[in-house]
Parts: sequence; structure tokens; C-alpha cells
Amino acid sequence: MADYRLIIIGGGLSGLAAGIRSARFGRKTLIVERHSLPGGLNSYYYRQGYLLETGLHAMTNFAAQGAKHAPLNRLFRQLKLSRKKFITHEQLGSEVIFPQASLQFSNDFDLLCEEIARHFPAGIDRFRAMAKEIDTYDPFAEVPWQSARDFLHDRLADPLLEDMLLLPLMVYGNAEEHDMDLGQFAIMFRALFLEGFFRPQGTMKDLIDMLLDQYAQFGGEIRFRAPVEGIISKDEKVRGIRLENGEEITADAVLSTVGIPGTAQLSGWPLALDMDEYIGKMTFMETISMLPEVHLPPERAGRTILFYSLNDELKYHRPAQAIDPSWGVICFPDNFQGLERQHDAPTQVRVTNAANYELWQQAAQDKEQYRQVKEECGQQSAAAVSQILGQYNQDAVFQDSFTPMTIERFTAKCGGAVYGSPIKIKSGRTPFENLFIAGTDQGYLGIVGAMLSGVTIVNQHLLG
Repeated sequence: MADYRLIIIGGGLSGLAAGIRSARFGRKTLIVERHSLPGGLNSYYYRQGYLLETGLHAMTNFAAQGAKHAPLNRLFRQLKLSRKKFITHEQLGSEVIFPQASLQFSNDFDLLCEEIARHFPAGIDRFRAMAKEIDTYDPFAEVPWQSARDFLHDRLADPLLEDMLLLPLMVYGNAEEHDMDLGQFAIMFRALFLEGFFRPQGTMKDLIDMLLDQYAQFGGEIRFRAPVEGIISKDEKVRGIRLENGEEITADAVLSTVGIPGTAQLSGWPLALDMDEYIGKMTFMETISMLPEVHLPPERAGRTILFYSLNDELKYHRPAQAIDPSWGVICFPDNFQGLERQHDAPTQVRVTNAANYELWQQAAQDKEQYRQVKEECGQQSAAAVSQILGQYNQDAVFQDSFTPMTIERFTAKCGGAVYGSPIKIKSGRTPFENLFIAGTDQGYLGIVGAMLSGVTIVNQHLLG
């Protein structure tokens, strides 16, 4: 008899959700996590007495409590969590900024339509028709890869509008350079534009603690500081895992959340293409500034997230330099409806820019060089953002950055690829009949998507 019915590799949000769903139905379940904290990319850490969230700018897929079919509410039912007790704060409003135009949007889709009608009057009817088409599109149908750029150009025929729509969708969840699969575009369009941004009451730690408590209530087990050395297999079935300390643990099934490349390395899974084809090129550097106050220009006041490009065209690809500050994301985590900041508490500004993994990997060979590159990139990023916000960070209480190396270390995503492999396996299946993958490499994105991925694998392949 196996030690467990299910072993889950990785204590990120997809792993925690899968664990809850499995344990809820009485399956003896174990999560193994290599680090001392759960959450993966969406975790937290402390600096100078402040709790800082690593991945949470905002959650996508907002839904009111009564929307039964919305992904957020379906997720809570699957995990047997109280949606009423899950207090949410919607975004105040966000904006896409290009040199030639800007578009505001919120959780009210009509605002985006009004903005497009104002800035692109010839394209509003085409945009509305395109949005209806996307709303009925099945992103998980097993169909060949389709170009989102071609789809948009066929429907909108306006390169600037197409780039402005793609920027937030790509930077919030696209593993590919230059273009994205139409299915991924549909997922992100719904998540950001049709449903919208919110954040939960409290911090990421509160959300993770809620998931851990629910998992424990159902009898689930989790082990921290338990890195996996290999997945044990025999006769096209996996038998369990071997930890780096040599301990072997058996299971009826294994669910991996470390991506296709990581899972292949652990299991000996013979990939159809070269390993490099499965390693995403898009990774990022993020700088968090704690400021006494943020005084935004009047035209940007009250924004939650700014997606900006200083170029006339979107250049979504791995940069030749350590970072590309010419486009990115500026997030104000305090700017959500109903959030009250303590009078003396500093406010945050988070800036995210595309990064080059190989250059950061080289810099990381020498601590002083790594520190210097971080400092230089932070200055480049701040200089670019100052073109939009003014000198926002000169009175910073302190700043901290995480890089592609941080991402790789804490998520096991090869190459620090936040959104995983550009090749997705929508079914979650592998060549081993009882080894499955969940998370970004299944094609689910965002915090809600990550958790739904874990739940979906358990529902489709492990229950019954």
C-alpha cells in the first residue's frame, strides 16, 4: 500500500488548492515544498518590519458574491470556503498608457468601451463585436495554436489599439514573446477586462493562511524544506518521489506544479522537443518602493495599475539588456476601493519590467556584481517611470527588488519564467498515466486561475 493517495510537488497556490480538493474527499494527501513558506511566486517576506507580497499586484477575475458561475465563486465552492467571509476590494481604476493615447478601464466594462469610442471612434463597433466573440470562445478546446495578433488585426485593423489591448494581457500572463495563443488571450481578456481587478482584505499571508487552515481541516499534510530530487517510476507509472535527503515516499498519483521542464527533469519524461523549447523567455525584475506619500500627477490620481509603453509599438520580448524599462507595470497596492491605510504607514509603488535571465544569471556569480546590477536597473526603471509619474521615489523609506534569479529560486520555474512554458498542456497529462501537471503550464493564469488549475486536475483525473 502506498504511503499517500496523492503527493503534490510544490506548495504554491495551485498545489494548495489541489491539496484541499483532494483531502476534502478523504484522500490521504501530502504537499512537499522546498522552501520554508508556501505560496511560490505569490508568497510574502519581511523587510525592515514590513510584510511585502512577492506576486500580488491585484487578483484578477473579480466577481460579486451572487455570480454563481464566475471562476472566483466556483473556486470557493470547490474548496468549501465561505465566499461571504472573503472580503474583497475592487480596483479604483487602471490605465494603459502609450505616447499617442491612453485607455482607462475598471471592473465596469463600459468604461473601456467609452474610452475606445473616444480615442478610436472608428473602431468601437468592431471592438464590441470582437469582445462578444471572445466571451464565447472556449480557451481549453484542443485546437492548434492560433495567433492573437492575427485575430485582433483581422477584427480591429488598428495596430495601436491592438497593442494597447495586448500590453496588460501579455504582461499579466503571457509566456511567449511577441504574440500569444488565442486561447490565452481569451482567458486574460475575460480576467482583466470582463471581470477585473481586486484584492482581498488583508495580505497575501492571510489568504495563504486561510488555504493552509482549510487543508489542515480536511486532514492534509504539508512538509516544508523538503526539496524533491526525483520522481520514481516503473512501467510507465510513477510510484512516488525521492527527496534530496534520500527519503522515498510512495503514492498512487503525483501532481507536479513545477512546470513542464522541471517535471521532465525530475521524472525522466521524454519531451517531444528540445528542453529549451519548453523554457519560457519572459521573466521580470520588480522593484518595491516604500514611500511616505505618493503624489501622482492629476491625470493619474486614483489609479490602481498603470500599464505603460514609452515606445509607439509594444515590444513584448526578452530584452538584450538586464531589463527593458521602456515598458512595464506600475502598481499602487493601496489604491483599491475601501482600503484604509494607517495614517503613519508608508505607501507602496511596485514597478515591473521585462528582464534577461542569462544576464542576471551571469551577474549572480558574484555578489557585488549582482548587487550593482540590481542598483543600476532600479535606477533605470525609476528614470523611465518618472517620465509618467514625476520624481516619485526620491523620498523612499526603503526599496527592495526581486529578479529572475529570485523567481527561479522560489518557484522552481526554469529561467525565472513567471508564466511558465510557452508550450501548454491543457489536459495536465504526461506520458505517465498517474503523473499530472497543474499551474501555468496547464494554461491557467493568475491567482484564481492557478487555484482552479489544481482543482481541475483533481476533479478530472483523481476523483471517482
